[in-house]
Amino acid sequence: MPFQKVTPEKLSTAVTRQIEKLILQGILRPGERLPAERDLAEKLGVSRPSLREAVAELQDKGLLSARAGAGIYVADVLGSAFSDALIRLFADHEEAVFDYIGFRRDLEGLAACRAARLASDTDLQVIQTVMDKMEAAHKKTNPADEARLDAEFHMAIIEASHNVIMLHMMRSMFQLLREGVFYNRQVMFKQRTTRGALLDQHRAINAAIQARNPETARAAVNDHLNYVEKALADQHKADRNEVIARQRFEHEQSR
Repeated sequence: MPFQKVTPEKLSTAVTRQIEKLILQGILRPGERLPAERDLAEKLGVSRPSLREAVAELQDKGLLSARAGAGIYVADVLGSAFSDALIRLFADHEEAVFDYIGFRRDLEGLAACRAARLASDTDLQVIQTVMDKMEAAHKKTNPADEARLDAEFHMAIIEASHNVIMLHMMRSMFQLLREGVFYNRQVMFKQRTTRGALLDQHRAINAAIQARNPETARAAVNDHLNYVEKALADQHKADRNEVIARQRFEHEQSR
């Protein structure tokens, strides 16, 4: 008969499973510090030896890492998504920027569609909260906060789509975006109307998701990333034209 005796699960195994699930679901993020051992053991309702055993197992699996004198952190599990050589290759070739935008358009359109259908009321509150922060940041002269919140807004939608594979893949992609590997939002701000247009597009995405309209949400994401693609293409063309114009100017001065 295919039956085996049921054995009670070790406390350390239950702790391991809980922390693994929090990392899988994206609730515990790469680089995030865990509470101090005493506090975490109390929160979990287990002894400190059981917690230490679970932490050791998670370290062996590469999910947690210890920093001398600083505590236990979620490991940088996203760091291996792209090799350093491939990242440099992306940064050196313009076509990678537009392939990246196309990839985002497909995946984020799907994520927005899923979020409109599957997001909980709390998910929608998170998205709205980030949108409200973007509205406030837009009033500042320095666009740095708005750029950071732009990435957070898109990640909140991906989180609300409730697909853990998409979540971790896109977190890796957005890490490269924040590091300026694919493009820097500042480049787009050379065009004076861009900030206002981008904010309007985010408002449209948010409104569609809050209304739980999947197709409108997908279309709003497509419109947004089509705009980003055109704005970047226009700026790249303008930069190339400026190089040629300077060459002509220098030639005229030397005649």
